[in-house]
Amino acid sequence: MKPSVLVTKRIYPEAIEYLKQHCQVDYVDNDEGLTAEQFHKRIRGKQGVVAQLMNRFSADVIDSLDGLKIIANVAVGFDNIDVPAATRKGILVTNTPDVLTETTADFAFALLLAAARRVVEAHQFVHNGEWRKWSIDLLVGQDVHHRTLGIFGMGRIGQAVARRGRGFSMRILYHDAVRAPEAVEQELKLEFVSKEQLLRESDFVSLHVPLLDSTRKLIGEPELTLMKKTAILVNTSRGPVADEAAVAKALKEGWIAAAGLDVFEREPEVNPVLLQLQNVVVAPHIASASVDTRREMSMLAARNAVEALEGRRPITLLNPAVWDSLSARSGV
Repeated sequence: MKPSVLVTKRIYPEAIEYLKQHCQVDYVDNDEGLTAEQFHKRIRGKQGVVAQLMNRFSADVIDSLDGLKIIANVAVGFDNIDVPAATRKGILVTNTPDVLTETTADFAFALLLAAARRVVEAHQFVHNGEWRKWSIDLLVGQDVHHRTLGIFGMGRIGQAVARRGRGFSMRILYHDAVRAPEAVEQELKLEFVSKEQLLRESDFVSLHVPLLDSTRKLIGEPELTLMKKTAILVNTSRGPVADEAAVAKALKEGWIAAAGLDVFEREPEVNPVLLQLQNVVVAPHIASASVDTRREMSMLAARNAVEALEGRRPITLLNPAVWDSLSARSGV
């Protein structure tokens, strides 16, 4: 008998077809997903779940998941899952890294450019019929080329953003809990600096860290006051990495020049002050939203689920200790 999998929300059809070849699929084919009560009903008897960021797997939820073998998350981030609790329960957890790296970096740089060159303001200016004549300082913005880019988090996406910065002849500063390999630093001409130096010297600050206790509100009022008044903040990581109220205050009061934000603390809610400001470009968490990337994220999550349910190590496993334990018990 085929294993049974719950897919909690709409994903790309190719991934559903692939799952159906290997599993019995209970598919929630809509964008609303499931309430907590609906989820608890439909997860019963399932061996796998293909989940998305709005599905919260707290320790209490995980403890109630008897018989579940894998949580396959359709995202690179996994702050919606208590991975240590899943490990204790013997549940494999996977994510979808790599396939979205370049696409997310493209969008981070798109936000950076849009905020620097006031693209959204200019678009609205023309659409609103306000363009009457050309003038020397009409919607002037900030140069990007040859400026200093500060990156928090030099993982896959941070490195991809740094490569784009190098294409604009930018000086690249970075800060991370773990220093990048020397070869990466040399290739990208990176300067490893303290958090404070990065904030003081950067013209652009881009956030590419996972959401952890140590990175929650990494950027707050103290950090924003260290930044240049001409600086621009970009966040495509997770909303709670920046204190949203503090960012709104900084933008309104002119502590920094502008921001490009794709993520927010309480999505889909956005701090209302941000929506009143012209010096912020906002997007609805779409940094990885290209057709090819979202399709491949769906497919990778589906492959991870199938690999686990057919007794093979998932491709992008977050808690290998569970696999090691299962392998030891089965004698593999």
